[in-house]
Amino acid sequence: MQIPATRLDQIANRFAELEARMASGTLEGDAFVQASRDYAELEPVAKIAAEVKAMRDEVTGLEEMLADSEMKAIAEEELAAIREALPEKERKLALALLPRDAADSKPAMLEIRAGTGGDEAALFAGDLYRMYERFAAENGWKVEPVNMSASEVGGFKEIVANITGNGVFARLKFESGVHRVQRVPVTESGGRIHTSAATVAVLPEPDDVDVNIDPGDLKIDTYRASGAGGQHVNTTDSAIRITHEPSGIVVTCQDGRSQHKNREKAMQVLRARLYEKSRDEAQGAEAEARKAMVGSGDRSERIRTYNFPQGRVTDHRIGLTLHKLEEVLAGPGLTELVDALTAEDEGKRLAAMNE
Repeated sequence: MQIPATRLDQIANRFAELEARMASGTLEGDAFVQASRDYAELEPVAKIAAEVKAMRDEVTGLEEMLADSEMKAIAEEELAAIREALPEKERKLALALLPRDAADSKPAMLEIRAGTGGDEAALFAGDLYRMYERFAAENGWKVEPVNMSASEVGGFKEIVANITGNGVFARLKFESGVHRVQRVPVTESGGRIHTSAATVAVLPEPDDVDVNIDPGDLKIDTYRASGAGGQHVNTTDSAIRITHEPSGIVVTCQDGRSQHKNREKAMQVLRARLYEKSRDEAQGAEAEARKAMVGSGDRSERIRTYNFPQGRVTDHRIGLTLHKLEEVLAGPGLTELVDALTAEDEGKRLAAMNE
């Protein structure tokens, strides 16, 4: 899509205004912080806008040179090169101008739960967690388990982890949904392929100012933590269950031996769930538009199948199949899926802008 020249001027003028304010030395406190944030956000957009304007101006100049017989051949050659490069530059600018999800830059809370399939589902939940751990390492992110319930045969009945780093939620937000696995379980003597599932939820983690929790709305219970097989992890009632009574959201944490740390982690999860709830409510009319992208993020929606006998991974939302199952589960191969989902989302939002 072609951005109007007036819009390019608006971007340039706004950026020049921010530059002047930042250089004036008169900004202090919150005003300086906000101006710095605005400047950092607009700078890459202004750079692309300036490149687009320069290329358009060059096209105009070269078109005028076509009337000069001596310069025509040179002008035609340069004109062809710029006209070929300009649409991609215009597209980059259009993408940069798309409304941004305010949560894209935030850390994320990753929740994985074993679904249908018993022990095999728990093992698959463990495979998924390790996949995201390795993907995080590839991106330079930090993963910190918040709460986990291990399965007796390995893997997890449930695991919750906090992932921090640059652009975590933006990269992982399309991973929410039902992930299905097709393989022969280790315990299957007849060699039959079983289908199991695990649910994944990726929630943006709010800043303290994003969610205000009234302590009076919380019911906090302590109980004795237990591990796989029922053995006691410790002898004190260190596990925490927090119920947010207005919303009915219940969070538990028994990962650590410290009641204080478990309470802190449980509150971290509660804030993320309340923030996601408020985002869903605020988007309201936009909910259908979100579903029309690459999925609603609903945990009941089957989004991807991992087929071990055929060594393939299929994302059902965009119809993409990769015959590189091991590479995807190892972490690096997930990048191709994430990039494809992001591109699909961007393409549909660009199309919606043109309607």
